[in-house]
Formats: sequence, C-alpha cells, structure tokens
Amino acid sequence: MKHVKIIADSTCDLSQSLIQEYDISIIPLMITLGDKSLKDGIQVNPQQIYDWSDQTGETPKTAAPSIGDVIDILTPFVNEKRPIVYFGISEAMSVTCNVLRLAAESLDYKDLYVIDSKNLSTGIGLQVIRAAKLAMKGCTAKEIIEDNQEINHKVRASFVVDTLTFLHRGGRCSAVTALLANTLKLKPEIVVTDGKMGVAKKYRGNQKSVILKYVKDLEEDLKNADPDQIFITHSGCSDDIIEEVKAYLMDFNRFKEIHVTQAGGVISSHCGPNTLGVLFISK
Repeated sequence: MKHVKIIADSTCDLSQSLIQEYDISIIPLMITLGDKSLKDGIQVNPQQIYDWSDQTGETPKTAAPSIGDVIDILTPFVNEKRPIVYFGISEAMSVTCNVLRLAAESLDYKDLYVIDSKNLSTGIGLQVIRAAKLAMKGCTAKEIIEDNQEINHKVRASFVVDTLTFLHRGGRCSAVTALLANTLKLKPEIVVTDGKMGVAKKYRGNQKSVILKYVKDLEEDLKNADPDQIFITHSGCSDDIIEEVKAYLMDFNRFKEIHVTQAGGVISSHCGPNTLGVLFISK
C-alpha cells in the first residue's frame, strides 16, 4: 500500500529542498496585483510583490486557490487511491481548508483529511514536516491526525515586523496603529494564538537590534522546545542578521535541525520586507 500523501498550501513557507526531501505537494494561493491574479510561488515572488507595492502604494490582495486548481493537484493521488492529509492555513484567516473539502466532495473522495493548522508560515511547515516523516515511516492517516492533535496547540509562531504599513494595507491593523508605530519606530512582535494574529511585545530600534532582542527574549521558551526542528523564517532579511540568529540557536546545542526559509508571496504581502520569526513546537 502506498504511503499517505502529505499536501499543504503555499503559506507553509517550506523551501524547495524540504518540499522535495519529504515528497510534499503544494497548492498555491492566489495573489492579485492590480488586474492580474497570480499563483503564489509559481507566477509571482516576494520581490515582485514589494516592487509592485512600492510603485503603486498598494498591497496585493490574497485569496484561496480555485477549486479547479485544487482538483487538478489532487486528481493524480486520488487516481492512485492514496490517503491524503492536507494541512492548511488557519481557518480564521482563510477559506482555503474549505476549498479542499469542496474539492474532495466534487471528486467523491472520502480518503482526504483536512487539518486546520491554526497557524501560518512555518507554523504550518513544522506540522507538515512532522506529518511527512510519519508518512514515510508507514503511519496511517489516522495515526498522523492523532499525532497532530497532540502538537497542534503547541506550535509557537511569532515574528517581528519592520513596518506595520503592509499589515495596515491588508486590513490587519488600523491606520492609527500603523501610523503611531511607524512614527515612533515601534517594531511589534506578532504572535499567532488560536489561529489568529495578535500583537505581543513592542520593540524600538533598528531592525537588527530588535530581532536579536526578540530572539533572546524567547530563551526560556526555546529551552522547552521540541529539539527535532526549529525554523528561522524571514522576508528578505540580511544574511548577517540571519546568521546571528542561527548562531544564537546553535549555541543552545539542542536542536537537531535548524531550517532557514524565506517567506512566500502570501505571507510577504501581509508582513512586508525585513520580517523575521523563530518558530518551533513546545514540548
């Protein structure tokens, strides 16, 4: 019997090397630049998004994939009669999970299981890789789902943004909040809780000093993190910042795998450039 197929959407922000290593299929969300609707990671990349936003003063709109695109991606695995476990961006943020359910109904396929990650970016990616490792070991869909139920609420996803302009343009914060933060040069820490984004700490200073302070503030949580893997996910931060964060995590002498990934188009559209987060599963 063929092993369970793991599928995620493009907001999981996994690198191509990880996607290939763990045989993960990706369903791209849609990004609209003016009158063009483009597939995240296939037809548009973050730099193109930033360039367009700078030129127009607008932020792209993002949307769930079309049911037709989802059916096209699912069909080969349905034809193989493989069990499918799909991990999607938080249902509090997107209807993408529901599109997968509708696609399964259209295909009349009962062996597709939709998991609400209650997260975004590599907060999803952590769950996806864990599931893919179990699938490669021959675990059933039921076993993978049960494992996720144990850790889903333990995923710790947070990041520091350089500017609130993009979150404001995307409707994620008020104009007043964005104006005050940018005027006072505040860099908020965004934390995902119960599938929703909220502001935790507020930092002040240049982005490098803020990011290093944010990471050091995670020290106690990092001591209690699952040692299997941890992610540094960013939206175009400089190499020296990324290397300092990685060196700090390596000094814990705890984590088996420290992955560095760059956020895709959807996450970049909302968070803007120079955002960085450290994401892990708590024990």
